[in-house]
Amino acid sequence: MRIVVAAISFGVLGFSCRKGVKLSKRRTFRVLSNELSSYHRPFSTLLYPQKPVNMSDKKKRKATATAGDAEPSAKQPREDKPTKAAGWLHSLIRQQREDKKDMKFSKKRQRFISETQKVRQGSGGVLYWMLRDQRVQDNWALIRAQQLAAKESLPLHVCFCLVVPKSELSTLRHYSFLLKGLEEVQKECKHLNIQFHLLHGAAGDVLPGFVTGHNFGAVVTDFSPLREPLQWLEAVKKGLPEDIPFIQVDAHNIVPCWVASPKLEYSARTIRGKITNLLSEFLTDFPLVDKHPFSATKTAKAVDWDKTLASLKVDRTVGEPKWAKPGTEAGLAMLESFIDVRLKLFGTQRNDPNAAALSQLSPWLRFGQLSAQRVALQVRKNSSPSVPAFIEELVVRRELTDNFCFYNKNYDSVTGAYEWAQKTLKDHAKDKREYLYTREQFEKAQTHDKLWNAAQIQMVTEGKMHGFLRMYWAKKILEWSTSPEEALSIALYLNDRYELDGQDPNGFVGCMWSICGIHDQGWAERAVFGKIRFMNYKGCLRKFNVAQFERKYCSKKV
Repeated sequence: MRIVVAAISFGVLGFSCRKGVKLSKRRTFRVLSNELSSYHRPFSTLLYPQKPVNMSDKKKRKATATAGDAEPSAKQPREDKPTKAAGWLHSLIRQQREDKKDMKFSKKRQRFISETQKVRQGSGGVLYWMLRDQRVQDNWALIRAQQLAAKESLPLHVCFCLVVPKSELSTLRHYSFLLKGLEEVQKECKHLNIQFHLLHGAAGDVLPGFVTGHNFGAVVTDFSPLREPLQWLEAVKKGLPEDIPFIQVDAHNIVPCWVASPKLEYSARTIRGKITNLLSEFLTDFPLVDKHPFSATKTAKAVDWDKTLASLKVDRTVGEPKWAKPGTEAGLAMLESFIDVRLKLFGTQRNDPNAAALSQLSPWLRFGQLSAQRVALQVRKNSSPSVPAFIEELVVRRELTDNFCFYNKNYDSVTGAYEWAQKTLKDHAKDKREYLYTREQFEKAQTHDKLWNAAQIQMVTEGKMHGFLRMYWAKKILEWSTSPEEALSIALYLNDRYELDGQDPNGFVGCMWSICGIHDQGWAERAVFGKIRFMNYKGCLRKFNVAQFERKYCSKKV
């Protein structure tokens, strides 16, 4: 069977799969049937569990009030009276956590950064250094830290190191979403007798002294594959006393990145089987992070969140989008509305920018305010035909992006592309471009292409461009820039500055797929693109109502 390699990142993550090569339920999973024939549990029951069909489940449901304004770019589907009360998902999840409160932690989710592995005796507590996964519940790193603290009868502390780089990418849009999410974390920690500390400065500068000053006996942190967080990890490791264990837990991926694969994977085809074979082990329910039984003698300093946000030196011209409310509660409300309203459309309409068919979960996933594992657990309980396509994107495609960034140090450079892609881009680097634009012209949506301009305006004004258009958008930057290197630089700058889910493995891989052919194959050779997959305006006209999208956004100013 011939496998067509599609886009690496999708609507749930940011970049979408081309409709022409969409992964249907049959096409996505048929390839796995031979691999899993001897497996003790059928693949379909792992990702798409069978259950009796309840006729009431087929009725259209209304989104919750919180998420009702959450679709920034499309007309909402027609809705009938809701069959479930608003907030049903939150109540269900809370009960699920209570039922699984004694679930064991798999030590495969962790790795020791330090040589020492035992909690230092006579210490004053255990610290969870929160980094990428900014939530309390459904967080394997915090679960592990609480288990260690409880076993040693020690208080539990959480800290976050706040640092704002002097960069055009440091915007109010991102830091407001981050801080308001952390404010929710702090309140929940207080309710659970867990001390939350907001530290100011780079982790390597402030964390070792903080650990020593509080006499912590162990430090647990979460996982990011990106360059800067890995540098912070090394800096903290060097600064910590040798007798304090330093543990990293992958709380972001369902299958831990280092367990899924020990190497750089070529495409979704090469990693899919590795991940799906491990889902029965790792796609489990979460135990409850309960009220901690051991109180701290040193309590955390109170945080004035409004004052902190006001003091940050960020670009305030890139403002907060109205549709995306920060925090785990809002993320769960968005998930609820997706399950109730949009999931049934995802399989067939996710590549139509005028349809309300996407999950819109990427900002909460990017900031770790919502667990992808929690999303998968809840979505796969539904009988919708859209479930397999969504799970493919959420699990296989999303975790492939972490694999790429973790094992490829040049994940944001043309030098990180495959040899065939580097060669073909170099061969066509001097090809004549019909149009050339500067970064400023791109940023202000001043091109000749109304669809491209509309997509750029959507991103600037709403903080999220539709996934299908992100591919078209990035490929046109390649076509209208002086070189592939300049095109990639501009695409990453715009994505990371304006997308609420920017500065994430998803965005890096999405731009690298569009411009450098990462996780894709060579196509028919043409000017400028070489063998990189091509997209054009006429192709979009065949797929959706382009004029409708242009009318909605081209009248707006950036």
